[in-house]
Amino acid sequence: MKERDSASGKLCELQHSVDFHSSRVAEAQNDLAQFEKRVVRDGEGNAVNKLDINGVSDSNDMKAVAARLQEIAEKARTEGEHHKIGTIYGFDILVKTESSMKDLFQGSVNRFFVRGEGSILYTHNNGKLANDPKLACQNFLSALERIPKVIATHEKELAKATKDIDVYKAISTGVWNKEDELRSIKAQVAELDRKIALTLNPPSEENVAKEGQQTRNTQEQSGQHQSIGNGNTAGSPLDASKTFKSASTYAQISTPQKEEKQDIMSKVVFSRPKMR
Repeated sequence: MKERDSASGKLCELQHSVDFHSSRVAEAQNDLAQFEKRVVRDGEGNAVNKLDINGVSDSNDMKAVAARLQEIAEKARTEGEHHKIGTIYGFDILVKTESSMKDLFQGSVNRFFVRGEGSILYTHNNGKLANDPKLACQNFLSALERIPKVIATHEKELAKATKDIDVYKAISTGVWNKEDELRSIKAQVAELDRKIALTLNPPSEENVAKEGQQTRNTQEQSGQHQSIGNGNTAGSPLDASKTFKSASTYAQISTPQKEEKQDIMSKVVFSRPKMR
């Protein structure tokens, strides 16, 4: 069935989705655990922003850190690759140059990420740095604080895929509790159509007799044609009588013409030419 083939393809997609989101949830949970283990908080419970940016000797100098980040944002060209520019609580800070279009002109923009212990890249403000120096430095800590939201997003997609996978698995394997009921309904509909057709056009005895007579006439005509065809091949008495009648008719037509010629000749008078 076409539906089963389509369900099989959808089932493969859902299984891939389940595997993907399951692995993402596990990675993000591990990153969150590592972050909570390493983070330092102040007296109010807020995480302290501990940045270590390449090219800045004093990481506590937020103005120097912000200036260096702005320089990287303006001048870095990574050709689509992720380049490490520092760390925060043991997680790598990356920059990537991406192509962009603005006012019909080709340009480039640098985006910043924090890479977890696995392959997940966390961002804040879509990876763009704020113009304010303090907010620019806060970008990477804010990205790590979004880990719980990332976990919740993947868990939601995982639950949705898991719910749908049971339905498509039943369809693809042909195990559908309504299939037998559907076949029974189709059979009942076909039988009802047949009864309606008989009710609208009932077969009468007269119609049956006419159909039988037409069948017999057709058979007789077929037999006569067959006998005539066989007589033409071997020569039949009917053909001989037709030939004889034709010859007699020709003879009757020819005989009067001959007699008429004789009468004309008998009436001709030959005269002797006179001598002068």
